[in-house]
Amino acid sequence: MANILMVVSAADSLTMKDGSEHPTGYWAEELAESHRVLREAGHTVRIATPGGVKPTVDQVSLAPESAGSPEKAAAFTQYISFIDAELSSPLVLADADISEYDAVVMPGGHGPMADLAFDKDMGRLLTEADAAGKIIAPFCHGPAGLLAAESEDGTFVFAGRKLTVFTDEEELNGGTGENTPWFVEDVLRTKGAEIETGPAWTSYVVRDRNLISGQNPQSSEDVAKAVISALAE
Repeated sequence: MANILMVVSAADSLTMKDGSEHPTGYWAEELAESHRVLREAGHTVRIATPGGVKPTVDQVSLAPESAGSPEKAAAFTQYISFIDAELSSPLVLADADISEYDAVVMPGGHGPMADLAFDKDMGRLLTEADAAGKIIAPFCHGPAGLLAAESEDGTFVFAGRKLTVFTDEEELNGGTGENTPWFVEDVLRTKGAEIETGPAWTSYVVRDRNLISGQNPQSSEDVAKAVISALAE
């Protein structure tokens, strides 16, 4: 069975375009579903955050209307409680050694826009993981973390790679809207990534060699399943 590093944002707020602070963190469905599917497949999942800080769940993601139903909201809440010991003592991201892992999984929520996108340790791990052909699987806003990966000459490591991400359409019509400080899809395109998108709020997964990405929270389970399939190859 594989060892999987799940990198989760440690941010609990995002500075908006107007300068206000928007409460954020990780999105419940994304962390809970991907962690559950990977664990139930027999893989070991180690959670890491910048500074080893216990990650904050975005409370909006636990509301029934955001989770999809009262039953789903309850299930996500229960699973997060079930793995509370792991969430309470995550690995310090700076201490993570990519040679110890077979894959890096990166759930979203708006948190990665506040920290992982600019984190040098995130960039180092992704650069080393990609060079070694390790599976890299960000989804929803998780691909913001890819932006931290730059080569020594400043080139974006994932330029020219096909991937998907929470779309501008979804951000404007169900995310943080016009007050969003920057749009992950736009910035990734500008950096040279080849963005592919599916219908809004529908599971959509893109694989480009070792890079597996998902568009939105609805893609969480399918990304985890794609990681499992890739690990079995």
